[in-house]
Amino acid sequence: MDIGAFLFAGSFLVLSADSVVIDPGTSQTALFLDQLAGGLACAALFARRRLPVPLAVVLLLAEPFSHFITGPILVALFTVAVDRPPRATAYVSALAFAPVPVFLAGGPAADDPRTSSALTYFALLAGAIGWGLYVRSRRQLVASLRERAVRAAAEARREAREDIAREMHDVLAHRLSLLSVHAGALEFNPGGAPDQVGRAAAVIRESAHQALDDLREVIGVLRAPEDGNRPQPVLADVEQLAAESRQAGARVTLDMEVTGGPEGSPAITGRTAYRIVQEGLTNARKHGAGPDTPVLVTVRGASGQGLTVEIRNPAQREGAQRDGAQREGAQWGRVSAPSAIPGAGQGLIGLTERTLLAGGTLEHGWDGPDFRLYATLPWPG
Repeated sequence: MDIGAFLFAGSFLVLSADSVVIDPGTSQTALFLDQLAGGLACAALFARRRLPVPLAVVLLLAEPFSHFITGPILVALFTVAVDRPPRATAYVSALAFAPVPVFLAGGPAADDPRTSSALTYFALLAGAIGWGLYVRSRRQLVASLRERAVRAAAEARREAREDIAREMHDVLAHRLSLLSVHAGALEFNPGGAPDQVGRAAAVIRESAHQALDDLREVIGVLRAPEDGNRPQPVLADVEQLAAESRQAGARVTLDMEVTGGPEGSPAITGRTAYRIVQEGLTNARKHGAGPDTPVLVTVRGASGQGLTVEIRNPAQREGAQRDGAQREGAQWGRVSAPSAIPGAGQGLIGLTERTLLAGGTLEHGWDGPDFRLYATLPWPG
């Protein structure tokens, strides 16, 4: 760029030498010194990056004494407009156009060659400054777009991590909570009835295998690009979800009334409803009053009217995990109880985010002695 600026200024000096208006009384020595000053001004452009404003000021002050430094002045003004703040550019521009009032006050004749030469000079100055301001604004625009792209990429990575976290919680918490309950029962009552031990071991084995399958499926999404072929749960799978909980000993009552059948619900609505029921059953198992506590799941919906999902189960506001563990222990005929199932406390937060992304609303809280989870989801007609 510096070499290009030097060549531009030198070429401008050579090409405009014949059009420069020189006083007829000027000697050849003075003309040579004038041209030498123009050459030195071209060489001074190699300092334009370090000292753009001082260089432009010196060249502008020297312009009345030399006719051949117009090219270096154009390059210097362009550099100031590109690299320096608008205030510095304004000051230098004011210095560059300061001779204009003096020139106009002198009443120049329209047919005087000096008049056309001066007008051309000031037009070139305005063009150099304007072009520099355009390049500066263009660079700022590109920089802002690049910054926005970086922020968008970071936001996309954050959203992807949140989606993965929600998916991991949804697919694993349900399976592992079943496994934890029955493993705790085996731990504190190893001498139980053979049929009870066999059923608990079967549930543990099945839950572990399903948890591994779910984990393998989620990790597969991370290793391969999303192709849209990954199987996702639908509203009809809620019945299977309730049946799995019943097989694990939970008292789950499913009341589903969906006009036209659950197969007709939108994919995102059915998938979100499935995750809501899954999280509700997991929380009932982890924080409920005990394994024999009834859990009521109600699903209502129709095309054009929307879908509602409600999970209600009795629970204790404090010590629910400990009491639930004690009830599980009593079911095995023992006094000790397994430790409460740990939880990160992020399930309802992630569920609320998932519901909002689907265009619905989620409410959760206490309704008398019951903990109630209630969601509304869109179902366009």
